Amino acid sequence: MSALGTGQLPKEAIHPETSIGTVRLTVSDLDRSRGFYERAIGLQSAERDDGTLAFGVAGEHPLVELRVERSAPRLDRRATGLFHLAVLVPSRIDLGFALARLAEARWPLDGASDHLVSEALYLSDPDGNGIEIYRDRPREQWPRANGSLAMDTLPLDLDSVLGELGGARELQPLVPPGTEIGHVHLQVSDIREAEDFYSGVVGFEVMVRGYPGALFVSAGGYHHHLGLNTWHSAGAAPPAPGAVGLRSFEITLPNPQELERLLERVSAAGVELQQDGDGSLIRDPSGNALLLRSA
Repeated sequence: MSALGTGQLPKEAIHPETSIGTVRLTVSDLDRSRGFYERAIGLQSAERDDGTLAFGVAGEHPLVELRVERSAPRLDRRATGLFHLAVLVPSRIDLGFALARLAEARWPLDGASDHLVSEALYLSDPDGNGIEIYRDRPREQWPRANGSLAMDTLPLDLDSVLGELGGARELQPLVPPGTEIGHVHLQVSDIREAEDFYSGVVGFEVMVRGYPGALFVSAGGYHHHLGLNTWHSAGAAPPAPGAVGLRSFEITLPNPQELERLLERVSAAGVELQQDGDGSLIRDPSGNALLLRSA
């Protein structure tokens, strides 16, 4: 199914250099999750003083942070929350190494798709939290129709991706420098409410609305920094307190001045702000938590 973007600009757009930062999750077994994120995904871990584990590339901002709640209710796939977090690797050969790492770890894929703008592998962590690992095609190759961005969901040729490794003699055990969280895809209870919040208040541009029950928004013309869908969660409530799943994700502004502009806009819309470390925590209409911070 082809999905055409609208290029609909919000009244006050978020800064084009806005990005997605650390995604924070609750898991039920920290040792089990540590093994998965290190061996299957290829992230390096660092223990925090508060007992959480941070994962990423050494010397770079963490991609994922895990907190354990051994008695946490299981992931509720019908509740609002995380659909998947998306790890963006720098190149197609890095995607090939990611696929080889998963095969070496004997970790199954949930799917693999060619979205025209990107190529993606889909899987779940030991608690069922959704993960996408993907690479972007160069922006000048992104297809357009009637002046708008075009995306699709086509089968991905896994043999072709593995073929990128050519004569590589050994597995790449870690993701390379420059790997980042490219986007976050959320389950929401109502698409219209989500659009009013993420575009109307936060200021993301609507890029794609051609998928039934879903919306894709971004900063700076990217294909999407946030996916929003009601495929399993239409009219749903947030998960039980402390449940496995999404705790929060970061929206990172390029400087303190741009962060202050966003905070003023959010406050004027009547959204409650809560100070949290070096950022401000807010919640969307579906209860998903965003941490707004500057780089």
